[in-house]
Amino acid sequence: MEDWGDNDSMPERQTLVEGTVRVISIEGGMATLEPEQTTSCGGCGSAAVCGEKGGNSAQWLQARQFTIVNDHDLVVGDRVVIGVSERSLLRGASAAYGLPILIMLIGGITAQQMGGGDGASALASVGGLVVGLLMARLWSSRLLARGDLSPRFLRRATGSGPGGECHL
Repeated sequence: MEDWGDNDSMPERQTLVEGTVRVISIEGGMATLEPEQTTSCGGCGSAAVCGEKGGNSAQWLQARQFTIVNDHDLVVGDRVVIGVSERSLLRGASAAYGLPILIMLIGGITAQQMGGGDGASALASVGGLVVGLLMARLWSSRLLARGDLSPRFLRRATGSGPGGECHL
């Protein structure tokens, strides 16, 4: 059974965000996975500039790949469902976006309240953003080290995948 950390983060007690991925390689007990392209891909307003449709698509596709421990006898080509807890996603988003913006606002507002002008507030905001980004990096590193942001194998997927027949 997979280790989900403390009891509050066990799958039975939390909602998981699930995604279907395909195994693209197996090396040394690790499976490299890549999210399947959904049918909505290419239909959005930014499809013309999306990395999938143009530009350096190989680099974009490689950035989407991730690895998990292959303790479920996965083979190349398998489709599997992975999951990440909603709480983990919220923590990751808070670290990446919320903390830097909060520290930036605190810096700017503090400078303004202390009698500084617009220039001092702008400098304090930029300084706060830099400090917030450094703190976010530390927080994210901690979350990654604990495995909070790592997707977990849930089950093998059924059906033929995007564009294929649906077998529910």
